[in-house]
Amino acid sequence: MPPAVADGHSRRFIATMVFVLGALSATAPIAIDLYLPAFPAMADALGTPESRIQLTLTAMMIGMGLGQAVVGPLSDRFGRRKPLLIGMSVFTLVSLLCAVATSADLLIALRFVQGLSGAAGVVVARAVIRDHFAGDDMTRFTAKMMFVTMLAPMLGPIVGAQLIRFGPWPLIFYFMAFLSALSTFLVWKFLPESLPAEERRAMTGREFGSALVTLVRDAHFIAPTIAVLMNFSMLFTYVSTFSFISQNELGASAGFFSLLFAIGTLALLAGNQANMLAINRTRSSSRMIVGMAISLAGVVFLAAVQLMGVANLWTVPIGIAVMMLGCGVVFPNAGAAAMSSQPPQIAGTASAFMGATQMAAGGVMPALATIGGVTLANMTLGIGVYAVATAAAVAWTIVVYRRDPVPGIE
Repeated sequence: MPPAVADGHSRRFIATMVFVLGALSATAPIAIDLYLPAFPAMADALGTPESRIQLTLTAMMIGMGLGQAVVGPLSDRFGRRKPLLIGMSVFTLVSLLCAVATSADLLIALRFVQGLSGAAGVVVARAVIRDHFAGDDMTRFTAKMMFVTMLAPMLGPIVGAQLIRFGPWPLIFYFMAFLSALSTFLVWKFLPESLPAEERRAMTGREFGSALVTLVRDAHFIAPTIAVLMNFSMLFTYVSTFSFISQNELGASAGFFSLLFAIGTLALLAGNQANMLAINRTRSSSRMIVGMAISLAGVVFLAAVQLMGVANLWTVPIGIAVMMLGCGVVFPNAGAAAMSSQPPQIAGTASAFMGATQMAAGGVMPALATIGGVTLANMTLGIGVYAVATAAAVAWTIVVYRRDPVPGIE
């Protein structure tokens, strides 16, 4: 018999969960940026400006935010598997429809539906993790899955660029459909129901609203959730702007930008793995403090090289890599603290709230940071503001949990 670990689960069970939930959580995120290299070809084929094609990206992110708000409570009422299988099946079908779209407007509408349905994989995956784990066990599992899912946005544009070398832009959406169908099969075959019927709860609209108010008022949940949102705002401000900044302001080629982007992502994964190694040796609060200190050091370095007039393609990525390293430590600990503070019966609703607000932050915060233009200075200022906000939220989280501890979280 495989040795038992975390909460009595076998190593085989945990490995299977990491693989299935990792594939599930990565499907929608990789679909966000997989088709970015095909934007010019899509604009030409559909006879529309590239700015119109960019709205398909916005539509999917809005859909994912709204979808999580809907699917999360449904998974608390009907269990995890049913909403998940329906959502992923719809995502597969809509991906096929995107491949045969004949206008930008139709594609925008389809991408919105794609986001709505793809949200099921993201929000239910978090709820399933909460059903099985809590505290440091949840942090450990979240870190393992994060390693898998963070590869998706890094590989997305690279894979998309290779696909359009061998076929027209619809090939990318056929590939999305294949990934979604594979994830759906893995869920059907290997992911058991994790929320027993007796623990499910049906909520009316008023009860759902009441549950959201309760979550917002619960400092054990909202403090680490704000840390997650601000940490994500730091990451997404960099991700959404650095392509333009590195190529137009710093003079990088498209290929060199891909290398720099990969380095930043690897730094994030390195922070995630360092956090995993430290789980059995340190408290969650200590890990968040260290991670936050590292992130702030990266932001200070980024600002310093600009003030000194030595910002270039070698110095700027160093600051970004250090910042990303720290973010990789903060993110899983804050997320695990928020979800562990809630009972499994409302894990879907809690996950929906976190996911929906995270997507909203990803859409709004980078835009606010670059409202004066997409420049290195504005990116750094935005990241700096969000880093300070993250540090404040981390400090609040630590104070709350020390005053009123939650079992399994230190």
